[in-house]
Amino acid sequence: MQITVVIPTYNEAENLPNLVSALFSLPLDLSLLIVDDNSPDGTGQLAEKLSEKHANRIEVLHRPGKMGLRSAYLNGFQKILAGDSQAIVQMDADFSHDPNVLVDMVKLLETNDVVLGSRYVQGGSVDKKWTIWRKGLSAFGNFYARSILGLPLHDVTTGYRMWRSGTLKQIPFERIQSSGYIFLVEMIYLAHCLEFKIGEAPIYFADRRWGKSKMSFKIQAEAAIRVWQVWWNYRDIRKSGRAARV
Repeated sequence: MQITVVIPTYNEAENLPNLVSALFSLPLDLSLLIVDDNSPDGTGQLAEKLSEKHANRIEVLHRPGKMGLRSAYLNGFQKILAGDSQAIVQMDADFSHDPNVLVDMVKLLETNDVVLGSRYVQGGSVDKKWTIWRKGLSAFGNFYARSILGLPLHDVTTGYRMWRSGTLKQIPFERIQSSGYIFLVEMIYLAHCLEFKIGEAPIYFADRRWGKSKMSFKIQAEAAIRVWQVWWNYRDIRKSGRAARV
């Protein structure tokens, strides 16, 4: 299976070379699309050097500035879907997503349309160094979104995902309105409303090795409000189900 990993980056120069090395050591047919938002630390230039080193396996999409997670992934999907990749992975650049889990996700994708890297299924967990408050906030955020949207899943806010290319081609991306991390919830909710089969692979979610986390309480508070908007905006697709696929 030909797989392309989309990696949005902003100030990830410390992580990127090690991540590329870890991904290319896997027994998978992988290529990478790095979407860089003009990182001040030179991540974009470093990505270009890595693409020269790994000819035909790395592409770099340079953007003029911070344009958000939503557009990074949608721009990346559009570029990849024009090619021959059979599966597309969403993945953070900071090593919070263990590259080795991709092997298990590929196996699960054989019987699913999309696979989530899940912290909250049996065998999954979050960083042992997290405070009780942070663990509770993360777990509640998932419970909150799952309950409002009626999602029969364990981890709807995870950013670690593997999609069949054919699945993404049937999703009406023009309907997606969210930016930031609620974009992840909206995408999987849309897939659920369209009646795609969703699997979950257990992961250990580690804190980023280097650099500063981009998550904040403000982002999470905004996401809590947006969940209700997501529920309202897809009432027609909930009713139509698979008939609403592109």
